[in-house]
Amino acid sequence: MEDNNQNTSADKGGKKPNLNFYWVYAVIGFVLLGMLLLNSGQDGRQIQWSEFKDYIEKGDVKSVVFDGQRATILLRDEVREEMNADQDEKSLISAVYRSSDFWLFVPAGDAYLDDLKQLSEQYDYEYVFEPVNEWGQQMVTYVLFFAVMIGVWVLIMRRLGGGGPAGGQLFNIGKSKAQLFEKGQGTDTNFGDVAGLDGAKEELEEIVAFLKAPEKYTNLGAKIPKGALLVGPPGTGKTLLAKAVAGEAQVPFFSLSGSDFVEMFVGVGASRVRDLFKQAKEKSPAIIFIDEIDAIGRARGKNASMGSNDERENTLNQLLTEMDGFGTNSGVIILAATNRADILDKALMRAGRFDRQIYVDMPDLTERKQIFEVHLRPIKIDASIDVDFLSRQTPGFSGADIANVCNEAALFAARKGQDEVRHQDFLDAVDRIIGGLEKRSKIISASEKKTIAYHEAGHALVSWLVEFASPLVKVSIVPRGQSLGAAWYLPEERQITTTEQLVDEMCAALGGRAAEEVMFNKISTGALSDLEKVTKQAYAMVTVYGLNPRIGNRSYYDSTGDQSFTKPYSEETSRIIDEEVSILIEGAYDRAKEILRTNKEKLVGLADSLLENEVIFKEDLLRILGKRPFASVEEIVPLAPVKEPLLEASSPEMIVEDTPVSTDSKGPDSEEGDGKEGTSDSASNLPSESA
Repeated sequence: MEDNNQNTSADKGGKKPNLNFYWVYAVIGFVLLGMLLLNSGQDGRQIQWSEFKDYIEKGDVKSVVFDGQRATILLRDEVREEMNADQDEKSLISAVYRSSDFWLFVPAGDAYLDDLKQLSEQYDYEYVFEPVNEWGQQMVTYVLFFAVMIGVWVLIMRRLGGGGPAGGQLFNIGKSKAQLFEKGQGTDTNFGDVAGLDGAKEELEEIVAFLKAPEKYTNLGAKIPKGALLVGPPGTGKTLLAKAVAGEAQVPFFSLSGSDFVEMFVGVGASRVRDLFKQAKEKSPAIIFIDEIDAIGRARGKNASMGSNDERENTLNQLLTEMDGFGTNSGVIILAATNRADILDKALMRAGRFDRQIYVDMPDLTERKQIFEVHLRPIKIDASIDVDFLSRQTPGFSGADIANVCNEAALFAARKGQDEVRHQDFLDAVDRIIGGLEKRSKIISASEKKTIAYHEAGHALVSWLVEFASPLVKVSIVPRGQSLGAAWYLPEERQITTTEQLVDEMCAALGGRAAEEVMFNKISTGALSDLEKVTKQAYAMVTVYGLNPRIGNRSYYDSTGDQSFTKPYSEETSRIIDEEVSILIEGAYDRAKEILRTNKEKLVGLADSLLENEVIFKEDLLRILGKRPFASVEEIVPLAPVKEPLLEASSPEMIVEDTPVSTDSKGPDSEEGDGKEGTSDSASNLPSESA
C-alpha cells in the first residue's frame, strides 16, 4: 500500500507541466518591443535650432553628438543640477538615467553643418560625429516582420491543409470524408433497438455473422456478399439498420453520404472514392455504408445535353471500378441506402456489386406495435394507453412517423401540465401530424359552415353505406391545417385491390360534392382534393391496372421510369381512355347522389350534429345511421401479421394502401376557392394520363 502511495506521489512529483512555447515567443517579443520604446525615450526633450544656439552661447552645453541627422545635447553638470532642483522624484529619476538632456533635428544643408562646426570651435564644448548604428533596431524590425509573415503563412497552411476534418481543407480535398467507427465504438445501436423489419434484419445479421465467424460459411464454399442495397420509402429505418450493423459488427465501419463525394472541382469525387476504399482495405475486414447513394448512383446518359464531362458520372465510374475491383476475400462489404432505386444505374445494381437488394417496406400492424413499444419506453404513460389501438390507428405510418407521434403526444401532455401522457394525447398527436393544427379562430360565415357540414356528412354517409369504403373514425368541421373540414378513415391494409373496391372508394370520395348538389342544388370549389384523387384513381384503373373492359388487359405504366415525351398509345386510344374515365367518375357521382337522396333524413341528422358539436365520432354515426350493413374486416377475420408477397416492390399496387390515415379535407375556401387534403390519397403516387 505504501509502495503504491510512493509511486503515486512520485508520478505526481515527476510530472512536468506542459510548456506552451507560444507564450515564450510572446514574452520575447514584448521584451524587444519594450527595449525599443525605452531606448527611444532616453534622449530628453526635443528643442529647436534657435534654442540650441542660446544654450551654446550661454556656455551650458558640455557635449554634442551628431549622427548625420540628429544631434543629442548633454548639459554641464552644474546646469543639470540647477535644472533638476525643482523637479519631483519621478522626473528626477528619469533625468538621472537619460543619456542626453536635449535633442534636435539638424536641418539638411551645408549651412547648418558649417554653423555646427563653427559653434564647436568658437565655444568650449565637445563635438563628436558618430554615425548611428541601426543594426540592432533594423534586425529586430526584420525579425518581427518575418515572424509575422511566418505566422500568417502557418495559419493559412493550417486552414488549407490540416486544421479541419479529413477532406474538408484544400490540400485534403481529395481525401474521403467518411466517419470511421472502430470496433464496437462510436454507436450504441444494435439489432435489439430495431423493431420490426425482421426480414431485413435477418439478411444483415447474416452478413455480420459472416464477418465474426467466416469459417462457418467458407467451409461450405460460400463467399461473403460484396454489397447489400437497402431500398424503401423514407422513414422506414434504412439508416437505423446501418447503425445497428455498425454496433453489432466488431469491424471498422465507414459511414458517409452520397453527397460527400460531390464537389465542384473536377476529379475530387473519384479521388474520394479511391481514398475511401484504400482506407477500408487497410482496415479489412471492414464495412462501408453510403447513405442516399442515388446522389452519385443515378443512371448515366440521362442528361446527355449537359456535356460529356459530368463529374457525377466520373465518380460513379470510379465507384463501379472499386466495387468490382477487389477480391472477395478482401473482407470489404458495401452497404447503401436509397429510396430512389428506380433511378440507379443498372451497372451499380448488378450482382457482384450489390449482391443483395433488401426492401425495407412500411411496417404492418404487428411491426407498428413493436415500434410503438420501442418509442414508448422513455415516455411516462398512464394505464389508458392501448398500444394495439394506436397501431391500428396508424396504417401506413413509417417508423419515423411513429416516433414523431410519440414525441408530439409527450409535447401535448407537457403543454397541458400533465404528469403522464394519456390516450387522448396520442389521438391529438395523430390528428396533428395528419391534418395539422386546429384553427378554431378562423373566421367562417354561417352559410360556409353549413356547406362544409353537409359536405363532410355526405362523405360520412356514403362511406358508411357502400361496402368497400374505408371505415369512418371521426368527422370534423374544425379548420385544421389547409383544410376547412376533414373526415378520418381507417383504411384496410390489403395487398391487392379489386375493381369493386376502387369504385366504392371513388363513390365515397365524391359524396361531399354530391351532398352539396342534393341539398343546395349547387356545388362549390371545396371538392378540389376529391376530384384530384378520383381522377388519378380512374386513370390508374384504365391505363395502369387494366381494369377497364374496353381498353382490355393492357397497362401503360412504365416501372423503369424511362417514360418518353410521347404517349405509348394512339390518339384514338387516348380518346377512349378519356371516355372511360369520364364514365367511371360520373357513374360513381350519380351513385353517390342516389344514396344521399334515398337517405336524406340521415344526411340532415349528420349535418345538424356536426353543426352542433363540430366533431362526431363512430359512436355518433352508429346512433344516427344505425349499424353498418357491411361487416368490417376486423369482424370477418382476426387481424394478423400476414403479408402475401404477391407483388414486386416497385409495383403500383404496393403504393395504393401504404398511406397514413386518410383525411378528406373539404369545404369551400373563401379566398382561393379550394380545400386541401391533409394527407395523400390512395392513388396519389400513380401516374395520371390526360388526353
